[in-house]
Amino acid sequence: MLKQVSIFAENKKGTFQAITEILKREEINILGSATMDGVDFGTVRMLVSDTDKAIHSLKAAGFLCRVTNIIGVEMEDKTGSLNHLLQELSYGNINLDYTYLCFNRESGKPIIILHTDDIFEVENHLKSKGFAVQ
Repeated sequence: MLKQVSIFAENKKGTFQAITEILKREEINILGSATMDGVDFGTVRMLVSDTDKAIHSLKAAGFLCRVTNIIGVEMEDKTGSLNHLLQELSYGNINLDYTYLCFNRESGKPIIILHTDDIFEVENHLKSKGFAVQ
């Protein structure tokens, strides 16, 4: 199971850069991220090299953030890999809240990030089906 930093941020020019500036200053590497915009506010979701330090630093700068448990599934970089994973989740009657993609820097393989309402159940289900769960 992985820990994700979710940042509730004002949707205005320079906000994302301000977040990355804080992480840079604290020497925290961004391993994966996704942004979801809204009219006035959006959510930035990130996997980082030091979750606790990131949360502390971002909160100190006035950002509203939290830590969320997520699952990472390493897959082969070939046609149909994502479909195979989603099909298995469908067979298990599992609903996903959201997904995004990052990469394993060592193997070069894609890692699909998953969030669902029962992380532990989904993690166990995927492991039992032979998926490489992070």
